[in-house]
Amino acid sequence: MEEAAEEIKLEYTPTWVVALVCSLIVAISLAVERLIHYLGKNLKRKNQKPLFEALQKVKEELMLLGFISLLLTVFQGAIHKICIPESLTRHMLPCKREMDSSTTNAHYLHYGSLGVGGGMRRLLSGGGSDIVYCATKGKVPLLSLEALHQLHIFIFVLALVHVTFCVTTMILGGARIRQWKHWEDTIAEKNYDSSGALVVLKPRITHVHKHDFIRERFQGIGKDSLIVGWLYSSVKQFYGSVTKSDYVTLRLGFIMTHCRGNPKFDFHKYMMRALEADFKKVVGISWYLWIFVVVFLLLNVDGWHTYFWIAFIPLMLLLAIGTKLEHVITQLAHDVAEKHTAIEGDLVVQPSDDLFWFHRPRIVLYLIHFILFQNAFEIAFFFWILCTYGFDSCIMGQVYFIVPRLVIGVIVQLLCSYSTLPLYAIVTQMGSSFKKAIFDEHVQLGLVDWAQKARKRKGLQSSNGQNGSSHGGSEHPKGVQLQKVVKQKESSLEEGDAGHD
Repeated sequence: MEEAAEEIKLEYTPTWVVALVCSLIVAISLAVERLIHYLGKNLKRKNQKPLFEALQKVKEELMLLGFISLLLTVFQGAIHKICIPESLTRHMLPCKREMDSSTTNAHYLHYGSLGVGGGMRRLLSGGGSDIVYCATKGKVPLLSLEALHQLHIFIFVLALVHVTFCVTTMILGGARIRQWKHWEDTIAEKNYDSSGALVVLKPRITHVHKHDFIRERFQGIGKDSLIVGWLYSSVKQFYGSVTKSDYVTLRLGFIMTHCRGNPKFDFHKYMMRALEADFKKVVGISWYLWIFVVVFLLLNVDGWHTYFWIAFIPLMLLLAIGTKLEHVITQLAHDVAEKHTAIEGDLVVQPSDDLFWFHRPRIVLYLIHFILFQNAFEIAFFFWILCTYGFDSCIMGQVYFIVPRLVIGVIVQLLCSYSTLPLYAIVTQMGSSFKKAIFDEHVQLGLVDWAQKARKRKGLQSSNGQNGSSHGGSEHPKGVQLQKVVKQKESSLEEGDAGHD
């Protein structure tokens, strides 16, 4: 009776069953699609273009997952018909198994026909007939239907957990950064009167060590010992990673370097816009991250405890990033304290790409992207194994390997949200270039449109100059001047991305 039930094909399935299942699948899919659509409209209405673009990135990932699902479904029959010698299946196993060739074929037959959802997959690919097909050649299928189905589920869970972790990190980190808003408001109240006019105070000369920023960051710690300085920075990320004096000093250094003519510049608003723009890059799963998944699936060999050791990778990277970002702030303080004994007016630091690894502040974002994905990979793999095979599965490992992985995953998530991400948001503004988020959205679009039209006019003038040299003499100086203006506008708009990518 069970065999007959498993062999029922679509043409002998009651129409009400087919209609009911299709209705449920379509209803759920439309509900998710409408939810994403209305969320996107809400973000656009609130002029949150960076978050809207991040949502579009999530939709792209969902489309990619759908395409992967389609490929696995369409080609699972062809994959199952790929036969390999049974001896090859005894190497690099996640769990040990001792069995002869007949037992191996029985193993594939069992999971190809009696596994979870085995009836549907048997319908799509032929079920045990493919195992018989390989058995007649004295071989076994490359991958069982059950293994294909579980791999399918794991890829979906991985993407879902990664997006969830990124959103959680952005929400928690953003909440932490919004706590700095009252510092921005305090600075505005101090520098401007009730009518909005700038309060001009006579600059006074002060000893450099009387400034809070110097007292907190330059206390002789690390002045004579580079190792001690780095150790101090590594500890600093766990408490008071960014203080008010840090924020005020870094803010003034950015304004005096990149927008000296706009003393009312809202640094906090710019920093949040830049962080939201970076979020759309973090939420996606890049090609090199998929390579990472393939490599660690390959290395998941019994006895190697691969997933225990790779759990330390995001933690070590996160600690290294936090230490580096803290050291950048400390180095800015050291540069000022070592060059000046007394200063006139406010303390101003000098941003520079030389403070960062390989002179590229953008590298920090790529590392955070990798850390969030790798941490999501660890957690997704744990829950996938737990739901698929159970806690006592050999692929899960011993308890003393499992508990540290989970603890490290929680530590990485919290540390990245409350310390590393806020540090990244403010310290990476200390590079030599600014990001295009410094412009409002309509200004960005206007500059891009103006630059494109100017480039077209320049091309037309160049062609006209070649056709008639007698008419080109009077227009040539204007063309040169226009070229300079275009280059200046384009560089001011794109310098941030070009300087950090």
